Amino acid sequence: MTRTRIEGLLAAFPKLMNTGKQHTFVETESVRYVYQPMEKLYMVLITTKNSNILEDLETLRLFSRVIPEYCRALEENEISEHCFDLIFAFDEIVALGYRENVNLAQIRTFTEMDSHEEKVFRAVRETQEREAKAEMRRKAKELQQARRDAERQGKKAPGFGGFGSSAVSGGTTAAMITETIIETEKPKVAPAPARPSGPSKALKLGAKGKEVDNFVDKLKSEGENIMTSSVGKRSSEAAKVLAPPINMESVHMKIEEKISLTCGRDGGLQNMELHGMIMLRILDEKFARIRLHVENEDKKGVQLQTHPNVDKKLFTAESLIGLKNPEKSFPINSDVGVLKWRLQTTEESFIPLTINCWPSESGNGCDVNIEYELQEESLELNDVVITIPLPSSVGAPVIGEIDGEYRHDSRRNLLEWCLPVIDAKNKSGSLEFSIAGQPNDFFPVQVSFISKKNYCSIQVTKVTQVDGNSPVRFSTETTFLVDKYEIL
Repeated sequence: MTRTRIEGLLAAFPKLMNTGKQHTFVETESVRYVYQPMEKLYMVLITTKNSNILEDLETLRLFSRVIPEYCRALEENEISEHCFDLIFAFDEIVALGYRENVNLAQIRTFTEMDSHEEKVFRAVRETQEREAKAEMRRKAKELQQARRDAERQGKKAPGFGGFGSSAVSGGTTAAMITETIIETEKPKVAPAPARPSGPSKALKLGAKGKEVDNFVDKLKSEGENIMTSSVGKRSSEAAKVLAPPINMESVHMKIEEKISLTCGRDGGLQNMELHGMIMLRILDEKFARIRLHVENEDKKGVQLQTHPNVDKKLFTAESLIGLKNPEKSFPINSDVGVLKWRLQTTEESFIPLTINCWPSESGNGCDVNIEYELQEESLELNDVVITIPLPSSVGAPVIGEIDGEYRHDSRRNLLEWCLPVIDAKNKSGSLEFSIAGQPNDFFPVQVSFISKKNYCSIQVTKVTQVDGNSPVRFSTETTFLVDKYEIL
């Protein structure tokens, strides 16, 4: 078929389609259109009139099941972005105009083309790179040690150059080499977050750029300080996470809470433990003699404990944190814990975010429904990741409905359900997917998040000086983190 013929058939399809009809096929004099609505899009299969329409419908269903494997949303821009992945998958279903006898799992295997030889080659190359770097560091340390020994004995540093280079220039070169390498060892750069595992892991032509990126990531993870000209998503995300507190005043407080929670899959809170602390940091010694006004609106029954040097009677009577000896000062330029609290409970109503995972066996495996609900509506949870374990060697899950986004980690056999924000306006959501397996394969479900609002309503509202009771400007940094959050 020529290109103009195909374009003509596609252009005629919207004119032939009748809305409001139950059937999903249209026939002309020469061809038959078999189609399936997919939200705002249509999956269309064009066949001859003498083809078996039952086989065509089955083929159409397989086509439509392939699309969610590669596209998170059934939208035009998402289809365009993954067009080549879809073409490769479609090519496994229909070859030379005839349907191939394949299922979804086989298509996934064929398109991934997992190569053992490629893995071996990459492992060998990474080992060689690590050995070369270790040898480079060892040589650099030897050069630096030789230079130091020569300086200590009052001799000229030995020359390491060739073809008439002087000893002094050789020593300078050694110094430059060793200082550069040792300086690069100091900054410990956090390893970049793993990229979401895509559907295709084949050894592709023209993949040199990706290999260079992987090599740079390896260097970063081993402590090397790599300068890069391109600023990608990863660097912006890392900067967002590692950004220093804005407008730190001379009196700065860090309020941090960590939660450890274990729930049963059939309901019931097995244990919930929360630890919180207020840490004080003073940058200017003229504000070292101060008192903190604490507002405690907690109604959950937390247990408070002050630092031994803090006046406990003053705190109990007036909710003021000050030293027992008012003439003494708080330490300068160091974080000092002045108040900590603890909450331990098995009361289900205290769970900040409930997770309900409901796997049910079907003919082809399991249909899994997961939903979340924010019970503590005063909280705003950011970067929420709900991690569901998956059975090994069964391929990717088929996603039905989802609020938010997902990542499938095929190496660790995990499905990560990612939600940027959960708050009172977005307090509930659900995820549905299907995959081969048993109900027990999908536990324990783990949750991680970060929040700039603390769970227990304990805040510092005012800071005053001991002498004169005059107010002092202060800054506060509040963090609510997850230590462990599991549904067993």
